Amino acid sequence: MTVVTVFVTSPDTRSERRYDLHLTVAQLKDKLELITGIPVSNQSISVLDSEEDTRAVTTLSDDSQQLGFYGLKDFQVLKVDDTNPSVTLTGQLTDVSQVEKFELSDEAYAQRQDTVLQYKQRNKVGRFAPKEDAEKSAPLPHIDIPIGSRCEVDSTEESLHKRGTVRFVGPTNFANKEGMWVGVEFDEPMGKNDGSVHGERYFSCRPNYGIFVRPDRVKVGDYPVEELNLDDEEM
Repeated sequence: MTVVTVFVTSPDTRSERRYDLHLTVAQLKDKLELITGIPVSNQSISVLDSEEDTRAVTTLSDDSQQLGFYGLKDFQVLKVDDTNPSVTLTGQLTDVSQVEKFELSDEAYAQRQDTVLQYKQRNKVGRFAPKEDAEKSAPLPHIDIPIGSRCEVDSTEESLHKRGTVRFVGPTNFANKEGMWVGVEFDEPMGKNDGSVHGERYFSCRPNYGIFVRPDRVKVGDYPVEELNLDDEEM
């Protein structure tokens, strides 16, 4: 076996990756900088057996050694720490304690005219729909797409695999057509949103990682994360 599947974690990121055991630690750091945002010179990489076990099995301390030298195994964790976060701002992007929370009372929200609530009231959607219309509406079909399952979304480009994780299954308010929609969080920024549309949130992910598609475009299965080939861009 020359390729291992591992989890890469840092203060701001978490992803599943595959690496060749012939890579040197220095080459690995170049790839991890693109993923974690931590400069090569600031990276300290520890190997853990799992995310729950915080004890380091070993540390990738020799940049000239290949990954195979450290006995890296499938599904271990590469924990990337920033040795100088004050310069790179690592960890501050996910620290919401430093952000002043905006709060709006129920009364003030009800008085605004640009909200989802007002849209539903004007268009008699959801709980504001006439009771007779609600009684006539057909039950939604069962969709066998479990939330949290790995999937691949159909693409017009044969060589492009749009893979991700199912985050939402159900009806939405953003489309004129009725029926079920599937919300997917892509592994790479190939989406159109962050899990919300027109101010209504259905799930949460990073901007441009989320998308909503019809169930017939989603294939559920054991689809591992594919690493983008950035070699041409690094030459």
